[in-house]
Amino acid sequence: MRFYINTEHLRNEIEYPGRYKSQNLIKSSSLVFLVLVTFLLVFKPFGVYDPELKMHYFFICFLHAFAPALILFIYFTTLNYFRKVKNHTQWTLLKEYIHIGVLLVFIGATSFLMRDLLYTNSNNWSWHYLFEEIRNCFVAGIFFYFFLQLSSFYFESKKGSSFVLQFIPLAVKSEKKVLISNLFISTQVKQDDFFLDMDQLLFAKADGNYIELTKSNDLQMTTEVKRISLTQFETQITDYPHLFRCHRTYLVNMFKIEQVSGNSQGYELSFKETNIKIPVSRKQIDNFNSCYQELRNKHIA
Repeated sequence: MRFYINTEHLRNEIEYPGRYKSQNLIKSSSLVFLVLVTFLLVFKPFGVYDPELKMHYFFICFLHAFAPALILFIYFTTLNYFRKVKNHTQWTLLKEYIHIGVLLVFIGATSFLMRDLLYTNSNNWSWHYLFEEIRNCFVAGIFFYFFLQLSSFYFESKKGSSFVLQFIPLAVKSEKKVLISNLFISTQVKQDDFFLDMDQLLFAKADGNYIELTKSNDLQMTTEVKRISLTQFETQITDYPHLFRCHRTYLVNMFKIEQVSGNSQGYELSFKETNIKIPVSRKQIDNFNSCYQELRNKHIA
């Protein structure tokens, strides 16, 4: 039997980050400019030989901060355009690191090309200074990248801003206990007993003493109403740890979740087969995260 588990750990694949989207690029570029110009003025991190300067050090810092901010804006504006044309929104950490690396090379090369404008030095066009500008750019750029990442994470978590986690399918290799796919469910009325294919279940919704079972078979959605309470149903599926009671009125199949969005006030679960969003109550967030982590540990062991 083969299951698919959807994982969010380490942000292996997520939606295109909001800080790189067009509406936020001006803010991001402005922040980069302000941080860089302040850092360069206050700390003078790289060697400065005053007799070589063609202009006041303040203006040199301004240009060295403005160029990266401008390149950042142009680079991701262009990238946004091509991603929109291709209708591609998925993002990975590897892609992010590659783009940041390319961006730093561009910024380093631009700093090298500006040397004749800023410094009086006969070796301005040497390979030595090209390597030095790119190296300095990587040293400063990597530091600022992770600093801004941590700062962004801190402030977003403080204000409870929303996030989106994209889940990656993983195959289940084996289980110590073989789970029956077609499970017999007993109700209070014998003639209402039924079999349920657990592989097809997306979620169950409570409706008084009834439940609505939403299932998917080859992307074909079906909903069935059964005469059993959600609590009674839950007691009969305890051998299936991937079926999780996420809300007072909802129980979900963790293996079918496509995406999670929300914040500390509550999550919303999305599925590939339907546009219906299933809530995870605030009180269940910690249990949801623990359930996910437990499932993940079992399937990567």
